[in-house]
Amino acid sequence: MYKATIQTPIGFIQLCADDQALTSATFVEHYPDQTNNPNLLLEEAEAQLLAYLSGKLNVFDIPIAPRGSSFQNSVWNELLKIKYGDTRSYLEMAIALGDKKCIRAAAAANGKNPISIIIPCHRVIGSNGQLIGYAGGLWRKKWLLLNERSHSNSPSQYSLFS
Repeated sequence: MYKATIQTPIGFIQLCADDQALTSATFVEHYPDQTNNPNLLLEEAEAQLLAYLSGKLNVFDIPIAPRGSSFQNSVWNELLKIKYGDTRSYLEMAIALGDKKCIRAAAAANGKNPISIIIPCHRVIGSNGQLIGYAGGLWRKKWLLLNERSHSNSPSQYSLFS
């Protein structure tokens, strides 16, 4: 297992990978004490994340391998369909998964996303347009959405932020 922690405009992000793919990207509040041991994949993930955060990249092409249940993976795959600058509601996510009654399960799986930003769970909002639920903190979710909005040609769905 390879690890690296990067400093970004929205705090530290710890990246983990095996030889084939990125397995996690999570916010950490402090720079960890352990030594980084990055591989080429983590160096590329860092470069792409920093390019994304500066508005120079809107599609990641890093191999990813999130670890979770089959339902969680189906939710994370659905998240990957949300384009840069767009949002979906939790209800829309549940409907896309085939059952609007799975809204709470979909929201819970969204919250367990192990590869933050790259699997864009920050693009899921409440049906009323409000920011709800983000493991990295709502202030980061708002920053990410506003950053995408400022670099996107997509029609805005952020009336709350105007």
